[in-house]
Amino acid sequence: MTTLNDKWEFYKDAANKWRWRRTSPNGNIVGASAQGYVNKSDCIDNAIRNGYNP
Repeated sequence: MTTLNDKWEFYKDAANKWRWRRTSPNGNIVGASAQGYVNKSDCIDNAIRNGYNP
């Protein structure tokens, strides 16, 4: 179950592409981007489609 207390992280992977990860308060990863993005804005747009509320 995901909550408003989930932590969203935006980071660059080993290929220098942007990715996001959603972690629940108990430390479990409950979501992550399936691909890397060249532009951070594209990564954020994908996270929004997956429940991120900036």
